[in-house]
Amino acid sequence: MTQRIGVLGSGSWGTALAVHLANTGHEVQLWARDAAVSSALAASRENATYLPTIGLPAALTPTSDLRAAVEDAQFIVMAVPSHGVRAVARAANPLLPGACTIVSATKGLEEGSLLRMSQVLREELPEAGEIIALSGPSFALELARRLPTALVAAGQSPAVVESVMAHFGSPALRLYGSSDVVGVELGGALKNIIAIAAGVVEGLGLGHNALAALMTRGLAELSRLAVAAGAQRDTLSGLAGLGDLVLTCTGDLSRNRRVGLALAKGQSLKDILAGTRMVAEGVRTTEAALALSAKHGIELPIASEMSDVLSGRTDPKTAIRNLMGRKQKLEHA
Repeated sequence: MTQRIGVLGSGSWGTALAVHLANTGHEVQLWARDAAVSSALAASRENATYLPTIGLPAALTPTSDLRAAVEDAQFIVMAVPSHGVRAVARAANPLLPGACTIVSATKGLEEGSLLRMSQVLREELPEAGEIIALSGPSFALELARRLPTALVAAGQSPAVVESVMAHFGSPALRLYGSSDVVGVELGGALKNIIAIAAGVVEGLGLGHNALAALMTRGLAELSRLAVAAGAQRDTLSGLAGLGDLVLTCTGDLSRNRRVGLALAKGQSLKDILAGTRMVAEGVRTTEAALALSAKHGIELPIASEMSDVLSGRTDPKTAIRNLMGRKQKLEHA
């Protein structure tokens, strides 16, 4: 059944989701903050900046009019970077049509408040319907090319979760349901920090042994914090945890991994970020994760070292040496 869906955010992930949903048979409005960007998308029928070579389906309409993007929508997908979610949600709130379902496709934690994206959305959209977190191992370009992808849709209402699964799924996108919103969101946010470290390991030429160890201990690290925050441990061994971690730590399309590779080559974070328009969420999430871990009394050694590297307080080689030199202990202690 065709639905009207508004996708807020015209970066690579927002555009890929909009393309996917339009190809699935829905009527999609893709909102861009900048009117010039929206006009360019409409004229070229391609997002040359964030998703080149992917044509925009006829059922996808770019717009910079927030009211037009959400008007009469059954689903609204939030796909703006984490630092912009609150402002966009606040602007959209008076325009929302009734109790439409909100699908949060942003991975990250809000700096300062340490809130997950669904919590930010609930604060700003108090009258909206169910908020569903959508996460898992997914590169935007591959989804847009209709390559097989599997994600998790998490929410408190089984009926609404099933509705998202039914309308967002396709032969190229398989969705699994979950009630563990905390685990799905924290898995998606925290793995980006480990991906930066994975890029550092690869950039320093430390080998596959080191990468495998880093990913495994990284999973243990993010699982400890997620469980302390209320997540179910099994969620972190699934698509939204382990699956996303593996993809982001090893895939060439991973922005966070590329940040780590550049850091290992001696580039400063300032120069790295100046050279890309893409958002590497792990950069912002690192400090928020450390603040959250302090709140729950959880140690995050990898995140702590990456914080020092990102800030320039230490260099990548010293960070790895610090991790390897930590006191040995039982693996699951």
